[in-house]
Amino acid sequence: MSVPGEQPLVAVIIEDDADVRSLLDEVFRAAGFETALAGSGLEGLAAVESRRPVITTLDVNLPGIDGFEVARRIRQISGTFIIMLSALSSESDVVLGLTSGADEYLVKPFRPRELRARIEALLRRPQIPDPVGAPAVRAPSGAIPVVSTDATVATWRGRVHRDLSLDLDTRVVLVAQARIDLTPTEFELLAMLLEAGPRVRSKSELALGLRGSPPDQQGPVSEPDKRAIETHIANLRRKLGDSPTEPRYVETVRGVGYRLAIEDGGVR
Repeated sequence: MSVPGEQPLVAVIIEDDADVRSLLDEVFRAAGFETALAGSGLEGLAAVESRRPVITTLDVNLPGIDGFEVARRIRQISGTFIIMLSALSSESDVVLGLTSGADEYLVKPFRPRELRARIEALLRRPQIPDPVGAPAVRAPSGAIPVVSTDATVATWRGRVHRDLSLDLDTRVVLVAQARIDLTPTEFELLAMLLEAGPRVRSKSELALGLRGSPPDQQGPVSEPDKRAIETHIANLRRKLGDSPTEPRYVETVRGVGYRLAIEDGGVR
């Protein structure tokens, strides 16, 4: 729901099935969104570029270009949260969807209540600014990156691990002074791992954290959600140039979860 003086919540719905499109429109409007409807990938891309949505839903089987390619193109122009919707339910399809840039993957037929819960969880996450025209921010070698002329070391809200730095306010991630573009979900996962330091975060903890739950709160986490965390972590490592076998940033603790890579008994 929008507040006077603030930008309204906007959702772009990319779906070629008129009945599903109508259902999605109803769910988002009930959640306080303005909606823009598109029946093809190219129409959807134009809507994302012009309307700058907070959330975009994306069908996989679209006329023209499929949803996987649409997601890749959206990621070049927008930091919108992407919920991919598909009747394809195999693990390889889910992995492909998340690898293409989706934040959530829901299998059709879905329950409107579940979609509403996903929408509310996404709204609890800060949104990453659109990448179009965003200048790369670089810091002097060995220095804490200060990304605002008004920021100081005392006010900078960031996390640093080796040559990796993350700014919670500007949503900028730097590796060896080079800017790395992450999806909103990848950014949140990295922030949670940096916040935890050497402590292991389980897949359930990370999944609950993405929903906006407090770190000590317990809740049900499905196996698909845990597999989604695995895929997001794999994508994050790839973008950071990290190795699963000789990790520099993110280490897997088998049977438990993930933590910052440690060396000689301590996080560096």
